[in-house]
Amino acid sequence: MHYALICTDKPDSVSLRMETREQHLIWLKAHQANGRAVFGGPFLDDEGTMIGSLLIVDMPDRQAAEAMAADDPYAQAGLFASTEIRAWKWVIGKPEDMA
Repeated sequence: MHYALICTDKPDSVSLRMETREQHLIWLKAHQANGRAVFGGPFLDDEGTMIGSLLIVDMPDRQAAEAMAADDPYAQAGLFASTEIRAWKWVIGKPEDMA
């Protein structure tokens, strides 16, 4: 099942995000390679500053999605003020529909 991980950074935490970005990207690429991370990217404010993250994951259940969210280097570094996990249905733009 797909889940949306909706993460909001703590205020004034750009430096922490940048300090942990490389580890986060390595973690993401590993989960992309095993099919768990489907797609995602940072939320931006109106000036283009990263202020959060959206990650769509394919996990067997909510507990697995929660465990993945907790394992994110950003989460472990204390970057996020909040993380919301929602079940998500992929309707448009699926790769198999693009062929």
